[in-house]
Amino acid sequence: MKITDEEVRRIAELAALALREDEIDRMARDLDNILGHIDKLNELDTTGVEPMSQVLFDAEETATLREDREKPSLSNAEALQNAPVSGSGYYKVPRVIER
Repeated sequence: MKITDEEVRRIAELAALALREDEIDRMARDLDNILGHIDKLNELDTTGVEPMSQVLFDAEETATLREDREKPSLSNAEALQNAPVSGSGYYKVPRVIER
């Protein structure tokens, strides 16, 4: 599959990225290589391979997961305590989308 410069420009626009021409060319090559690897993986015969629901499905006692324990959540005031700017009970952040 060949990724075009136009497709890279569209993806960059959707991601709100400003790419230079040399970056567009490089991204097109990189995305092309990634999709090539995925095509190779799609050629593998996975007949009879059961899908995994999680990586540690057979780990039992060797699993590194902690036991779930209920504990109180942070209050709103505690959560906002270190916020550089807050107001009305929320974090205030600079505007990033200007469309």
